Amino acid sequence: MQRHSDDLVRRLADVHQRMQAAARRAGRAPDTVRLVAVTKGVDPERVRQALALGVQDFGENRIQEALPKIAALGPGPRWHLVGHLQRNKVRRAVDAFALIHTVDALPLGDELARRAQAAGREVPVLLQVNAAGEPQKHGFAPDAALPAARRIAALPGIRLRGLMTIAPLVDDPGVVRPVFRRLRELGAALRADVPGADELSMGMSDDFEVAIEEGATVVRVGRAIFGGRRTGRDLVKDSGEHSTREGRGEQEG
Repeated sequence: MQRHSDDLVRRLADVHQRMQAAARRAGRAPDTVRLVAVTKGVDPERVRQALALGVQDFGENRIQEALPKIAALGPGPRWHLVGHLQRNKVRRAVDAFALIHTVDALPLGDELARRAQAAGREVPVLLQVNAAGEPQKHGFAPDAALPAARRIAALPGIRLRGLMTIAPLVDDPGVVRPVFRRLRELGAALRADVPGADELSMGMSDDFEVAIEEGATVVRVGRAIFGGRRTGRDLVKDSGEHSTREGRGEQEG
């Protein structure tokens, strides 16, 4: 356990240093970017170690994996849903998460509003935008994002906090800079209509520095913090994303 803890200390320090350097390159204060540590495939003890090291925000892709961890960790961490949300699991999501990053369809927004009202809650959400136009990914097309955001922001029980996107998986993160820039432009337009909708959740282990340079306020980092994970006999590349381009449409990190 000590070896794992030392490894976690090193990885987390490296991510923080890279985040701070990227913010400074963009002329931003480092504390304007929040780290969400993606814990898909990460056991509760490792999550507890990250919490002890100062991480406050954790992201999960699937509700069925998140709920036991949320129960095991108890009060303190803020949990984010960063994977695709099915409408039949909305009730549990409303109860479990501090921020839902992946509102990708109007009917899902309607269901979230209905469940939030029934629970007497206001649920913070982000609108997912398919800024790169990849057919295998969820999210609103850029041209449809702002009308959808305005409609969802008007729903009772919903607090729209901003936008989210997933960039294509590429070898050179500089290639996806225009994707992040497009989300930043959409975010600026959205803030003119929806005060307080100023979050931009973009950037993962392979590209979070470019995302920060382009205005990310939230980065979702799994592998760079926790390393690989084992599923059966296979070492999966990422604790928060699949190694395939299609898988990255569903998994964050």
